[in-house]
Amino acid sequence: MYAFELHQPKSLADAVALLGQPDSKPLAGGQSLVAAMRLRLAAPASLVDLGGIAELRGIRREDGALVIGAGTSHAAIAASEEVLQAIPALAGLAGGIGDLQVRNLGTLGGSLANNDPAACYPAAVLGLDATVLTDRREIPAAEFFKGLYETALEPDEIITAVRFPIPEKAAYVKFANAASRFALAGVFVSRGAGGVRVAVTGCAPSVFRATAIEQALAADFSPDAAKAVSMPADGLNSDLHASAAYRAHLIPVLAGRAVAKALG
Repeated sequence: MYAFELHQPKSLADAVALLGQPDSKPLAGGQSLVAAMRLRLAAPASLVDLGGIAELRGIRREDGALVIGAGTSHAAIAASEEVLQAIPALAGLAGGIGDLQVRNLGTLGGSLANNDPAACYPAAVLGLDATVLTDRREIPAAEFFKGLYETALEPDEIITAVRFPIPEKAAYVKFANAASRFALAGVFVSRGAGGVRVAVTGCAPSVFRATAIEQALAADFSPDAAKAVSMPADGLNSDLHASAAYRAHLIPVLAGRAVAKALG
């Protein structure tokens, strides 16, 4: 790890000002960035620690939606009665991330800003048609995820919260890497006022919607309808953990399990 300067602002305004300085990076839970720095894959001149900013944390219901602060930890989301009542699928997703340390230190905003191709939260954001709130604008889920570790955020832009519409039914199922708990494939299914949405993570450079499965479920919201869809392997990831063909096979299987879970 190279030397760096650490800033610990107590307000969002101060954090935004510090991130305007050259070669500054925001630090949320540090579960990805610190590891990259230790491997010398990242070497920012300064880090702006967002952990002390109280206004970035918290969970509340607001106009038929659940608004979760970007600095809220995975563990806090998993244990929240508000989340468990409004979107239990989101609480379950958060509770299945990593291990105890990762869940207590990692944050919603940090995960989304990093946009790891195998992260779980992007599936929930896209699968629920959520809106990412920043210090300067609102970004619809469809416009936020741009590609491998790439988002619509500007270098000095900070996620402040995410607004999740509350669905009628939703569930998330993933086939997890046994060591990291990242998703080899993960599928979030929801049904609500906007129709059926199916978001897939862990299978491509970035999260995406499985429109063929959405169409099948719009006609028949059942596990069998989801499993009957054949997903192409084109554009999917192949690595030491799984081939593109295997991931293509997993997607409808996991979608079917998610539907069954959502139906109870």
